[in-house]
Amino acid sequence: MKGLARVDPGWVMLALALAGLLLLPDYLLLFSNLFVLGIFALSYDLLQGHAGIVSLGHAAFFGIGAFTAATLARHGLSEPLLGLAAATWLSGLVALVVTPVVVRGNDFTRLLVTLGIGFLVYEAANKARALTGGADGLSDFTVGPVAGLLAFDFLGRTAYVYTLTVLVAIYAMMRRLAASPFGLALRGIRENVRRMPAIGAPVRRHLAMAYTISGAIAGCAGALLVQTGSYASIDMLGFDRSADVMIMTTLGGTGSIPGVVLGAAGFGALKDYLSSVSPKYWQLGLGLVLMASVFIGRGGLAGAFESLRRKLGGER
Repeated sequence: MKGLARVDPGWVMLALALAGLLLLPDYLLLFSNLFVLGIFALSYDLLQGHAGIVSLGHAAFFGIGAFTAATLARHGLSEPLLGLAAATWLSGLVALVVTPVVVRGNDFTRLLVTLGIGFLVYEAANKARALTGGADGLSDFTVGPVAGLLAFDFLGRTAYVYTLTVLVAIYAMMRRLAASPFGLALRGIRENVRRMPAIGAPVRRHLAMAYTISGAIAGCAGALLVQTGSYASIDMLGFDRSADVMIMTTLGGTGSIPGVVLGAAGFGALKDYLSSVSPKYWQLGLGLVLMASVFIGRGGLAGAFESLRRKLGGER
């Protein structure tokens, strides 16, 4: 039992994901969407869970990445990896441009600023109908095979492997980043922002870097969703998607990389199930489950997993 307590939850989730490829072949498209949600949640957790920045407009970068990939595909640049790289780069660049505004002030002003950025980007996309399609979105594009070898199929096998590979890469990068001196500095800023300058940590520079990396990863997630679904909508830029990623991160356990991925997968699967059971009242069921999760466990799914691991390891 003590050996089970030392198992890395990341390996457990990867094993479950690969098992889904064999045991649930009819749900591969759903799994690929859950992997995208996991990437999006990891991008937001870098802000809230590590740097202590709460954002209400994180979907702006998700949408920028989505429309970047869609626009490139519409103009003949249908290579997924190229679109993914361009979306990641552009989203990160936009995040870098707005960092001087975001990192100033306190938590309340950051909430208002990020909310304002989200609304501005959403309205700009709604007005630029020639680029975004407005309320109708974009669907007049075709995504080519990954690396010229793996074409996207109706069963979702290529989408599954593609999104899972990107998720594993970003998961490993986030684990390494969290354990680096930069990641430790972000945790220090989150815990006590006034003390960090005393030990020589450039707070604003670290927050700007975290916000830029977070925006880039969010854009990567948006591009993946468009490439696997062949559709881009301005709803990807909306406040609802920003609220969803906050819920996913909190449900999984802010600051816990495995917990955040698990929370995103659980939230997406629950949302899909409830909407199929009751297309009209599914939000009621989702709200009840989320309210119950607050009273059942502390620290989200990560906290519950840690409590279980301590019990298996014989710790008090």
